[in-house]
Amino acid sequence: MTDRPVSAVFSRGTRHEQVVFCHDEHSGLKAIIAVYSTALGPSLGGTRFYPYASEDDAIEDVLNLSQGMAYKAALAGLDLGGGKAVIIGDPKTDKTEPLLRAYGRFVQSLAGRYYTACDVGTSSADMDVIARECSYVTGRTVEHGGAGDSSVLTAFGVYQGMRASAKHRWGSPSLEGRTVGVAGVGKVGHHLVSHLTAEGAKVVVTDVSADAITRVVGEHPETTTVDDTDALVRMDLDVYAPCALGGALDDATLDVLKAQIVCGAANNQLAHPGIEKVLDERGITYAPDYCVNSGGLIQVADELEGFSFERAKSRSAKIYDTTLDVLRRADADKVPPSIAADTLAEQRMRDVGRLRSVWLP
Repeated sequence: MTDRPVSAVFSRGTRHEQVVFCHDEHSGLKAIIAVYSTALGPSLGGTRFYPYASEDDAIEDVLNLSQGMAYKAALAGLDLGGGKAVIIGDPKTDKTEPLLRAYGRFVQSLAGRYYTACDVGTSSADMDVIARECSYVTGRTVEHGGAGDSSVLTAFGVYQGMRASAKHRWGSPSLEGRTVGVAGVGKVGHHLVSHLTAEGAKVVVTDVSADAITRVVGEHPETTTVDDTDALVRMDLDVYAPCALGGALDDATLDVLKAQIVCGAANNQLAHPGIEKVLDERGITYAPDYCVNSGGLIQVADELEGFSFERAKSRSAKIYDTTLDVLRRADADKVPPSIAADTLAEQRMRDVGRLRSVWLP
């Protein structure tokens, strides 16, 4: 394990507290753990198992994701900081018990500064394996006392954020009759489609996985499908919901996007600094991703108290109020919603973090 300053990797600045490089030659493990902030409590964030093209790509992803987790926890009102981990490799071919257990030992070595959970490429069952070597694991299977699939409340929270965005934009939280485009109908997107169709929204979907499309259409035959995201964003949508990987909102997309609201589950949707201003100039209501997709974090965080689905769902329902507050503050301060959300999160990290300077026996 190597713990080195991020400046040794990136020339640009960073506010991360710690970045740890993990390597186990026997199992083939190559992982990076990033702790952005522990101002509010131990950092928590999932482990992403992904075949990155380079180590630099993996580093950039884990830095961005860990910062997003810190802001997400702060806005959600949790006493947790933000962290994230990535394992470099193809989970379909490289994931093994020895690799996961080796990774668990590296997480354990941080002595509680970082709690891990599942993310893209990992599952609750994987968390059970990691927990055989590590005490700082959440998002475990129900059989092991865990919260199970966190995509359930992630989708519920995004749905609440979408309702709040509708209230702010159109004066009513109802999505009945509205056309919603969902890009990515894996675990979270699939659950989101269920909420939308139940309310009577007109749902259009796309996904790179034919199996994911088949599953959604099989359960919700009223949905419409298109070939790809490029075709989706060119449609006459009321709401666009990016629910796949990050960077969904780039200049090319905004040039053709007709939706009045963007509210989705994907992390780090803004492709570059300044894109939030383009959204604002285009008159598009953007619900910041880390504000609306925090239901999964709330779910796995609740597990640390002894999991109660109803309690976690009740907390996730408050995403509606938080989103509405962010959008109203953005209007009042004449700033994009992402700036308003950042300000709220940073204020909580700063104000509550100051309390840690008071020593308790």
